[in-house]
Amino acid sequence: MADYRHPTCNSPPLPTPGLEKRGHSWPDVARMKFALSAWLLWAGLLTAVAIGAPSRVTRFNIGGREYVRLEDWARSQGGQARWVVPKREVKVTLPSGTVTFTVDSSRVNLRGTCVYLCFPVALNGGNACIAALDLGTTLHPVLLPPRNAGGPKVQNIVLDPGHGGRDPGNQEGRRQEKLYTLTFAREVAELLTKAGFKVSLTRNTDTYVDRPVRPELAHRRGADLFVSLHFNSADGVGAAGVQGAEVYCMTPPRASSTNARGEGAGAGAYPGNRFDPKNMLLAYQIQKAITDKAGSEDRGVKRARFEVLRLAEMPSVLIEAAFMTHGADATRIYDPVQRRVLAQAIVDGILAYKKIVERQ
Repeated sequence: MADYRHPTCNSPPLPTPGLEKRGHSWPDVARMKFALSAWLLWAGLLTAVAIGAPSRVTRFNIGGREYVRLEDWARSQGGQARWVVPKREVKVTLPSGTVTFTVDSSRVNLRGTCVYLCFPVALNGGNACIAALDLGTTLHPVLLPPRNAGGPKVQNIVLDPGHGGRDPGNQEGRRQEKLYTLTFAREVAELLTKAGFKVSLTRNTDTYVDRPVRPELAHRRGADLFVSLHFNSADGVGAAGVQGAEVYCMTPPRASSTNARGEGAGAGAYPGNRFDPKNMLLAYQIQKAITDKAGSEDRGVKRARFEVLRLAEMPSVLIEAAFMTHGADATRIYDPVQRRVLAQAIVDGILAYKKIVERQ
């Protein structure tokens, strides 16, 4: 269950204590050290490219973290920044798209889709500033995306129906999340197969599969993408009005997750961090497709260190496709026709990702 109090892009700011899923164990120290060193090398190069030449963009420290003025960054990318609401909301217009930021908020509107930064936009000396880490790991992968030019194609996809067996997931009356994620995964798999992909599932029946085993199965099968499928639930006052889709990708090292429950920003790198640019791009394209084509409320692209994302050895996302506790959203889950629309949107997002990373 995600923290339903977490606002959408159109909601006023709220405190957002979160919930990390799927455990915290990680026994393989050698792989983690390799992941950290690889990530540090990549992050340094990517951040330099995203920010622009050092002579054109000044970096400075705010609260122990490196920031850049949005105005300077926009100019370095051939664009411009302007205040929409003075000292509150700023719009950056670039050749690759428009991004709207809010001071003291992590939520941004990135080319029409809600995305969460790792750190809030800061106001410093009257200037809106963004963490350098977010330029490299959140904005750059979407505005200037990575690609597999001349390299491997995106062909093999492993779908992970959430929960199963002794783990029912969310429950609404007699309806259990585990049964609907399996049905949903089969429908997504059918559509992906028709689109020309090779597809397999981490479970094909109502059985329990340990969380670390799920990404490991994808690795053994040589998957190019790993997609974990879930349905959300809310409780408490106002829960019945909470709806929408959200897609999670791996939190970068030394950053806080969107839903972290006090996790802090000191966590290091994991194998999944080697794919941070493609994780973000995949999550963005799927979130955009679900909200644009299936009409779901946009709850945004978010960050988490869920175990299935931490251990994935390929680009990966976890999708919370709809709320079991909301009337309209529940129809997207339980009605076969609407569920297929949702499944097709996910396929369309994957196809959009494939087209981008395979471009010449």
